[in-house]
Amino acid sequence: MIIAIANQKGGVGKTTTAINLAAAFALRKRKTLLVDLDPQANSSMSYLDITTVERSVYDVFVDNALGLAEVIRPASQANLWIAPSRIAMAKLEARMVGELDSHFRLKERLAAVVDDFDAIIIDCPPALGLLTVNALVAATHLMIPIQSSYFALEGTDDLLETIEKVRARANPTLRILGVVITMHDKRTALARDIRTQIDKVFGKKVFRTVITKSVRLEESPAYKESIFRFAPDSSGATEYYRLCEEVMDRV
Repeated sequence: MIIAIANQKGGVGKTTTAINLAAAFALRKRKTLLVDLDPQANSSMSYLDITTVERSVYDVFVDNALGLAEVIRPASQANLWIAPSRIAMAKLEARMVGELDSHFRLKERLAAVVDDFDAIIIDCPPALGLLTVNALVAATHLMIPIQSSYFALEGTDDLLETIEKVRARANPTLRILGVVITMHDKRTALARDIRTQIDKVFGKKVFRTVITKSVRLEESPAYKESIFRFAPDSSGATEYYRLCEEVMDRV
């Protein structure tokens, strides 16, 4: 099971979902790998001191002799490992222009380690460029976080078009696992209206679990901990654990 978490919009809770869904799998004693493809490296920084990271996913993309296993680092949480990113990822697309296997690079690198893990979570950058396409080509499933806000559905047509193009050529078995509503403020009428709109567009693809706004979720990465360690009794911990259960049921 390889789940890409993607949305070209920034600030929709994508990385928060990646780090805590991965942690939830690990809590359920599933060996889990979190692959960080975002040049901002926020998933990596949530678990590692990236100043100590000498080699990252970037090096795996550009060096054919370097395997993904050589950059994977254990997280402080049991059953969880990280394939870290770094800012150099921002230069990757320009560097790989014209290379015939550019869209398949991640899939090729994951092939060597996929049997070592029960779940692989890929945190994509907020763009529909080469890195996100690599994730979609490599993944078995796609999860789309959508923030419960006025511009929630803006750009989803472009994402869905990209998914169909990937399915048509590079990865016909890619499935949309579901849409998760994030940063939801159930106190406001606007948030409730937006949720209704998302339900109309995606129907049964929308997860029952909704991730509500939470200060604890925002704080936990600064302490290099998942929500389950930082605030185990919080609403965020409960919701992400429920989301993990839903994901396992759908897979």
